[in-house]
Amino acid sequence: MAARAYWQGQIRLALVSIPVEIYSATRSGASISFRQIHEPTGKPIKYEKVVTGVGPVDADEIMKGFEIEKGSYVLLDQDEIEAVKLESKKTLELTQFVDAHEIDVLYYEKPYFVVPADDLAEEAFIVLREALKRTKKVGLGQLALRGREYVVSLKPCGRGMVLETLRYADEVHKAQGYFRDIPDDAPDADLLDLAETLIEKKAGKFDPSVFHDRYVDALKGLIERKTKAKGGKIVEDADDDSPARRGSNVVDLMAALKKSLEKPGETTGGTPRKAPAKKAAAKKPAPRKSPARKRA
Repeated sequence: MAARAYWQGQIRLALVSIPVEIYSATRSGASISFRQIHEPTGKPIKYEKVVTGVGPVDADEIMKGFEIEKGSYVLLDQDEIEAVKLESKKTLELTQFVDAHEIDVLYYEKPYFVVPADDLAEEAFIVLREALKRTKKVGLGQLALRGREYVVSLKPCGRGMVLETLRYADEVHKAQGYFRDIPDDAPDADLLDLAETLIEKKAGKFDPSVFHDRYVDALKGLIERKTKAKGGKIVEDADDDSPARRGSNVVDLMAALKKSLEKPGETTGGTPRKAPAKKAAAKKPAPRKSPARKRA
């Protein structure tokens, strides 16, 4: 089954309009979700829409409301909300182009794949993609998705392009408020050299398949064991010698860095690093055998 487009519309650059479709580039299928269960009966808990003093109500009696003061609401139905006209509902107009490094990583939210909507759009799509590659710029604009308008960035990605929703300035905390108490001291030169050496030792190409959610794996294992135990309680004691159990003892940073560098079998880019082979000891010359005596 072909993926369903998350949004269909057009990218507009000056007088050029390019029909496109965007698709979600990520998924959250790896996470495990739980239901609340009534233990005595084993049945799932359900939630009802209720009004204080009235009780349960039907879905067709529910409207959306905005609280303008305590206990007072402006009511809006779905038709009124849908009637709000936003040009960005069907058009992404690229209004600015910036260097990618100018956008702080804190602003990036979610990526989407962008593809031409049909064969006629391919030529203009490719021209825009290659122009962004050559200029090393990222396009910025605003786009309405699922009930709200986002600032978005557009950049090349292989044969296609990637659109990423960005957070607004008032949605991002200022880092200074969290980092102000960190001293602005120069690190010890020897410690810095050791740290850099350790980083270089573990350097490699990014391979996302190497990483996986260990918490989800552990939960799956627990669920499997619980199923085999037919409901029996399973509690495993954590290893008392684990780093979390040992506490945060103050250690000699220099000694810790040196010990890290001395560990055999360290990995580089996911590949075990082999310990250097020891030179073979020089063989001693075999003792010369004396000629056997002739028997009388």
